[in-house]
Amino acid sequence: MEDYLKAIYQLTLKGEKVSTSELAVALECTAASVTSMLQKLSEMKLVQYAPYQGVSLTSSGKKIALEVIRHHRLIELYLAEMLGYSWDKVHAEAEKLEHVISEEFEEKIDQALGFPTQDPHGDPIPSKEGMVEHESLSLLWDAPIGRKATIRRVSDRDPEVLRYLATIGIYPNVTVELVRKGPFGGPLHLRVGPMDHTISEALARQIHVSVE
Repeated sequence: MEDYLKAIYQLTLKGEKVSTSELAVALECTAASVTSMLQKLSEMKLVQYAPYQGVSLTSSGKKIALEVIRHHRLIELYLAEMLGYSWDKVHAEAEKLEHVISEEFEEKIDQALGFPTQDPHGDPIPSKEGMVEHESLSLLWDAPIGRKATIRRVSDRDPEVLRYLATIGIYPNVTVELVRKGPFGGPLHLRVGPMDHTISEALARQIHVSVE
């Protein structure tokens, strides 16, 4: 149930309502399974759902989703900062633990980390009250050539991508210079510190930046 609510919230950030097919892809399950769960969540007043019209969260459903996301991102940061996990491994571990920690344990983690506002990938950590700040950012791919950009968020969905980015020094709060972009879809040439690197359009679209 919590995985569904979390997925609906994250997909809703891209639009008002989420389709069953989008949920099926995100959760790697069948459309029939999604429909069955949405009907249950609707009966519990956690989502607003009508067949073929998409689904959105109720206020109660959104509250649960943000609580799970808060757990997830605090756990990710705790694993990275306190236990030495690399940023490509924390997501999978947090997926297992986010549903089982107590509110007291969540508070202890938050306090131990100094009440952080971002996880290791730059995603905002919702507050205990369910508030979350969404910074207005650009995709690295869309940033203007010749300017500098500071990395703010990196998609955490693919550990292999995170491992590669680590090898070229791309993390949140690192500033890069956009040197040039190849024609017809790249690649994008950028400077990270003293080194020049090239990345594909697909990869550059997984990185959010603020442009200086």
